[in-house]
Amino acid sequence: MTAKPIFIGGTGSHVGKSWVATALCRHLRRMGHRVAPFKAQNMSNNSMVCSDGGEIGRAQYAQAEACGLQAFTDMNPILLKPTGSLGCQVILHGRPWRNLSATEYYNHFDFLLEQVLQSYRRLAAEYEYIIVEGAGSVTELNLKTRDLVNLGLAARVNAPALLVADIDRGGVFASIVGTVHLLEAGESRLLRSFLINRFRGDPALFKDGVRILEEKTGRPCLGVFPFREDIYLDAEDSVGVPNNATGSRIAIIRLPHISNFTDFRLIPDATYISRPTTAPFDTIILPGTKNTIDDLLWLRSTGLESWIVSRVRGGAGLVGVCGGFQMLGEEISDPESVESKSGTVRGLGLLPVRTRLAAEKTTRAVGGQTSAGNRFQGYEIHMGISTLPSDRQPFAILDDGTAEGIRAGRIIGTYLHGVLENPSVLEEVLAGVVGIHSCDKNAQYDRLADWFARSVNHDVLEREYLR
Repeated sequence: MTAKPIFIGGTGSHVGKSWVATALCRHLRRMGHRVAPFKAQNMSNNSMVCSDGGEIGRAQYAQAEACGLQAFTDMNPILLKPTGSLGCQVILHGRPWRNLSATEYYNHFDFLLEQVLQSYRRLAAEYEYIIVEGAGSVTELNLKTRDLVNLGLAARVNAPALLVADIDRGGVFASIVGTVHLLEAGESRLLRSFLINRFRGDPALFKDGVRILEEKTGRPCLGVFPFREDIYLDAEDSVGVPNNATGSRIAIIRLPHISNFTDFRLIPDATYISRPTTAPFDTIILPGTKNTIDDLLWLRSTGLESWIVSRVRGGAGLVGVCGGFQMLGEEISDPESVESKSGTVRGLGLLPVRTRLAAEKTTRAVGGQTSAGNRFQGYEIHMGISTLPSDRQPFAILDDGTAEGIRAGRIIGTYLHGVLENPSVLEEVLAGVVGIHSCDKNAQYDRLADWFARSVNHDVLEREYLR
């Protein structure tokens, strides 16, 4: 079997490519097809651990779920995790490969391209359709000669392409027509249609707009898709950090290198903060980060360290997850300069924990139960070993009998991502906060597929992509 690919590209970043790719994955699955997602190269600190321990982007993990599949690393062979001054950690086939600057990364283009194509070929041998998601704009002219993920890849796998544009941000005519006019002949042949995303109001009002765009591009419109705020998908990167809520009793520190903030998707109306505030909070959360030491120094420089300590002494609860957990301890050392060149730094001193960052990365899926007996499934992604007192009260006991994390009064530290996506665990951690969101992922994928099916031009979809 050789799969038929469909490439989803965009006029820019954050126009809804992941939404459309996920919707199409679910739509085709509901039509009875065997379909799988693929994104050759993703840049994101929001990641997930597959069942084999490999790490991929959160968006591709969600797309696999929409396809009714267990995610595996061929779906996202390259994941770039920005680390700050050290460039990016390159995750290759689910495992850390190297820390590279942009220039160093592109020096390995030929090798990385072959790794991408190997993953694609393995997928294509097993499924009917592969939904190939691009990154950023498909017309980033300065990157065309080193294109691993956009129309260069689509040409290599002969994938008909769809162009997604976001009308809500404005400039939709210029972005679509300009993109089409910048395409080279080989790229232009691949582009079969365009899609208008995030339209507010009656789509009939844009009828003339569709006609003008079709005339100027020579392509049919696949549909005008409405703006929806009532469908939840895991965010691909920190651009998707929610806006602040008014009157929230839960604060999440918006670290410069924040990662896996999807841990908190069920929390009702949390407020993300990046500076001290006089607003009252019952619980403060320090999330994961791709650069623990630099983000700890940022806490210190902004005054948030003293603000957190003061609030905790005043009775607020505090939850540290992964890198946030490491910050709560007495010190963090980085003798191998894994994330920083700062050496050893003092932590917040709120937990009896010492952490040594290490080059070997821990990535694994785990299950267990909290000390209150609430069951969960979660995962670990961290580069560090923390030493804790043996007589501590753990946050949880894993299924292998291992004590995990620590509780000290209203302070919790844990390496576990995903556990707060379990409503019963979240209620326990937040000490009875009400209004926790219920979010059945399968229901969200079905609602997304309904959104797609109601607005898509089925004739164009069939003629240009499915035959």
